[in-house]
Amino acid sequence: MKKLALLLSLPFFCFSQTELFLSLPKQKSFFQKTDQLSADFTGAKIKIHPEQSFQSIDGFGFTLTGGSAQLIQQLEPSKRAALLQELFGPNGISVLRIGVGATDLDTTVFSYEDKPRKFSLDPSKADLIPVLQQIIALNPAIKIMATPWSPPVWMKDNANSKGGSLLEKLYVTYANYLAKYIQAMAKEGINIWALTPQNEPLHPGNNPSMYMSSEMQSKFIKTALGPIFQKQNIQTKIIVYDHNCDHPEYAIDLLNDPETRKYVNGSAFHLYNGDIAALSKVKAAHPDKDLYFTEQWTGYKGDFTGDFMWHVKNVILGAVNNHAKTAIEWNLANDPSYGPHTPGGCTECLGALTISGQDIIRNQSYYIVMQAAKFVPAGSIRLGIEVPEGIQAAAFKRPDGKTVLLVQNEGRKKNLTIEKLNLEIPAESVLTIIL
Repeated sequence: MKKLALLLSLPFFCFSQTELFLSLPKQKSFFQKTDQLSADFTGAKIKIHPEQSFQSIDGFGFTLTGGSAQLIQQLEPSKRAALLQELFGPNGISVLRIGVGATDLDTTVFSYEDKPRKFSLDPSKADLIPVLQQIIALNPAIKIMATPWSPPVWMKDNANSKGGSLLEKLYVTYANYLAKYIQAMAKEGINIWALTPQNEPLHPGNNPSMYMSSEMQSKFIKTALGPIFQKQNIQTKIIVYDHNCDHPEYAIDLLNDPETRKYVNGSAFHLYNGDIAALSKVKAAHPDKDLYFTEQWTGYKGDFTGDFMWHVKNVILGAVNNHAKTAIEWNLANDPSYGPHTPGGCTECLGALTISGQDIIRNQSYYIVMQAAKFVPAGSIRLGIEVPEGIQAAAFKRPDGKTVLLVQNEGRKKNLTIEKLNLEIPAESVLTIIL
């Protein structure tokens, strides 16, 4: 392993309390603890500003698609228990995103009310619900965000799972469907912490999918979803948009409507288009509303090191430094042929895990999320930080009182100084510092 250096004397941190963990994606070496010492004072400075505090962190995690749950549930009980403990035990994932009905990474397209007035969670009782119940048994505090890819097709103007829009005359009917879903999941012991009304509302080309403009979503929330949640005392947060950073105006325009915004907690973003700084643009327009990063995929054609470094920079560090309370990667698990998926669903999505029978391979997305989840638990507060050119970093105050820095070096080896802590950070690496 390349050398890391730590100054022998620290003014307010004791060496015995300072821990360093190094990730070198090219070597497939992650979270390796190191304590080698040096007295090199030449490093460029990183400055923490503990007097500046920003958002609290709800967590880092994945989307648990129906296909992911199916693959996990078919593991032998002891192997499944060990995997879930690794993922969701202490120092693990603290937020999950799930579909309301089918995502495009389910075996088939379905809703929970394929026929009017015939609501049932039965399509998810073999896999998704049992896996969620096992996860909650390990981490009762886990936050679960639910997102529909499409309403039941009989509620849409094209009567199809792909594309189309929600019939305005059925806004209240659909809002009641979502309320029934939240209440039915609660009876299974699964609390839905947050709901986005539509996954990728400006991308109606997937299967399932639906188009929903900001005007449509605003009207749906203020005339149906918000009032019904309020009347039925449903505490689930309503989070809008849930799509790419190239259209921050979707969230801004929706939140500009006073009758809509009173029901809305915040907005959610993906990064297939646009710039992660769009989240800060929304924050500036509506500083009282929260922000969430909810999806980014890795594909099977991607480069392990390149994907790891790009996602750490943009999804982990970029999202939180632009006020996101979550950073969620796309699907938790696929099989070796990148399924299950619906007809017309994603055929190239690489899960954080590849599960082949009883064999489990950990892919780049696993390490991307765990790079943060292992060290920054829910309830941590982001702190102000100044970094030199060529370095990306974020700083947090954890609930246990410790300060954590995630520091990324995309370029050549560098010397850094943090307060009186002097170290050498290798090329193409991520370093976690716990003070």
